[in-house]
Amino acid sequence: MKIKFCGGAGGIVTGSCYLIETKGKKILVDCGLFQGSKEIEAKNREPFLFDPKEVNFVLITHAHLDHIGRLPQLIKAGFSGRIFATPPTVDFTRIILEDSVRVLEEKSRRAGVLPVFAQNEVEHAMKHFEAVEHNETRKLAWGLSFKFQDAGHILGSAVITLESEGKKLVFSGDLGNGVMPLTPPPAVLSEADFVFLESTYGDRNHEAISESRGIIENAVEDAVAQKGVLLIPSFALERAQQVIYHLNDLAERHKIPALPVFVDSPLANAATEIYRRYSKYWSQEAKEKKTSGDDIFAFPGLRFTSSGKESKKINEIEPPKIIIAGSGMSQGGRILHHEVRYLSGKNNILLLVTYQAPGTLGRELADGKKTVEILDQETEVLARVEKISGYSSHADQRFLMDWVRNFQKGTCLKDEKKSGCLKKVFVVHGEEKSSMTLASLIRDEIGIESQTPKIGEEIII
Repeated sequence: MKIKFCGGAGGIVTGSCYLIETKGKKILVDCGLFQGSKEIEAKNREPFLFDPKEVNFVLITHAHLDHIGRLPQLIKAGFSGRIFATPPTVDFTRIILEDSVRVLEEKSRRAGVLPVFAQNEVEHAMKHFEAVEHNETRKLAWGLSFKFQDAGHILGSAVITLESEGKKLVFSGDLGNGVMPLTPPPAVLSEADFVFLESTYGDRNHEAISESRGIIENAVEDAVAQKGVLLIPSFALERAQQVIYHLNDLAERHKIPALPVFVDSPLANAATEIYRRYSKYWSQEAKEKKTSGDDIFAFPGLRFTSSGKESKKINEIEPPKIIIAGSGMSQGGRILHHEVRYLSGKNNILLLVTYQAPGTLGRELADGKKTVEILDQETEVLARVEKISGYSSHADQRFLMDWVRNFQKGTCLKDEKKSGCLKKVFVVHGEEKSSMTLASLIRDEIGIESQTPKIGEEIII
């Protein structure tokens, strides 16, 4: 069995893509867009590190763009097989790719290049999808099968177990941190020969979720007291819904005053409707609220804006107010227009609730840069910048280590050569420091061999 690391490795967090060759078949796990600096994003225009015509199947962990964003290119380059994902992931993929067409067109126009894919190519991609539920074993060929289990990262996200040649390969995708209100905790697995483990937060731990709620509560109160604007750059999928959920909770418990809250993102609006549709994938906490009649995505003052005209009217509303808009790393979308307008105001607050990749505007703001370029304009940053890590839908170092330890339990302690007993961990999907730190801890504290592969590297297992 051969594995090739085609993205999301070697210190690059985005572009997740892993090629498995087994039983005469070629299988991709994810096919994501590279995001970050201009140098990293230039990889999206490079040829794939394999022949797409030879790939038989694609397995998708979840619908974030860095895991699905190159699917249209894959099909354009000749892929003709099936793409498997959970039902929510299929629906999310459509809206994420459709929204990306517009964002990529805007970025390409400014850069003077052609977009990496167009709307008609999104339609072609969606025709290849087949929905598979969590915990359903699906055979791809004789002796070759896979199963999705809940990753707890976003609604419908999956950990993938691929079985072939008497081996079990587990791809974590992006793991949730186990304490988010909308999604269940990640499935606990105990059998794998080889684990491909994300490491976004492999070198640090999050603050408690209660601390995150306290930070957002204080930020709202300060914005009200200062008659300022609270800006929240947010991914439209999962993070926006988490923020709405917590603001709803604070409003219901009268922890924050009533004020206008704008979700200025057509994509977030569409994603929220998909959340409503797939309530069976919610956490137990969210399900109980729904059963009690509480609409977890609605509270006084909350307004969803879709059209450009509605978005511009937000400027007419006097502060204090809250604006939630994409993208989460300030790499595109409506948040840029709000940042140009409000970052120079000393009474305003920028609250960062997502991971900020190197090379992004969000990372510059998180690192405290006082002058940034937004939409070709030099913008002074006088607004206060706050960061929350407890909102992260990624597992932190502590959780990742505990998740790996589960594979050492049971009969494997008696016979580590037995099928299903963990032999090695490949640490991927993280900045170099995060991946190296986590790999070292796995070796030193758990005693399992670990490796941080590079993009383009091939291994035989």
